[in-house]
Amino acid sequence: PHAHFAGRKSGRELAGYYAGADVFIFPSKTDTFGLVIIEALACGTPVAAFPVTGPIDILTPESGAMDMDLNTAIQRALKLNPADCIARGGQYSWSASANQFLSGLASQERWLDCHMSRRILAKAIFARV
Repeated sequence: PHAHFAGRKSGRELAGYYAGADVFIFPSKTDTFGLVIIEALACGTPVAAFPVTGPIDILTPESGAMDMDLNTAIQRALKLNPADCIARGGQYSWSASANQFLSGLASQERWLDCHMSRRILAKAIFARV
């Protein structure tokens, strides 16, 4: 009964809402990414969530609390340090995302080089038989 629904927010105003909260409650059991979790963390707000795909992939014990009982998760999240939340949120920066993507390309390139070398070697062997 004491909830306040502020409506659609974006930019600095949205960041202000995140930063002004004591805890961000992520009540979904089916959302598999949870970008709002990362946004809350980046603003220093600890997260309370169910222990399901999405939150499990993002949260650490220092940045969020997960429990099948959201009230329990909320109570634990309220004790977390905002600086730890900011640090965790920072691991999802554009720079970190680009580095992860480029690392994946490099791994794929090594696999292709190895795979192509084997194909060329196999062709050379069979050409002589």
